[in-house]
Amino acid sequence: MRAIFNAPDRTEADRLWREALTQWRKDHPKLVQWAEAAIPDSLTVFDFPAEHRVRLRTTNGLERINRELRRRTRVAGIFPNPESCLRLVSALLAEPDDEWMTGKVYLNLNP
Repeated sequence: MRAIFNAPDRTEADRLWREALTQWRKDHPKLVQWAEAAIPDSLTVFDFPAEHRVRLRTTNGLERINRELRRRTRVAGIFPNPESCLRLVSALLAEPDDEWMTGKVYLNLNP
C-alpha cells in the first residue's frame, strides 16, 4: 500500500494498485473487495500538486493535535461538567488555529 501512495504519479499508482489486487485476489478476497471500493477515492490525492500530497494523504497534523489534547486533559483529570471540558478543549484548539492563520502556511494554494 505504501508503494501505491508513494508513486510519482497517478498512472504509476493505478498500475501498482492493479498489480496488488492481482496478487491478493486468490488469498484475500475480502481485502480485494474492500480495496476495489476504497482505494480509487483515496487516489484522488494525485490530482493535487506533488508538494501537497504528503500533507493531504497523512493524518500527522491531526494526530499531533489529538496527542496534545489528550496530554492536557489528563492533567485536568475529572471535569465537573461538559462545559468545562469544552472550554479547555476550545482554548487548546484556538492556539494551533492562530498559528495557522498568522504563521507557517500548511498548504500554499497560490502559486
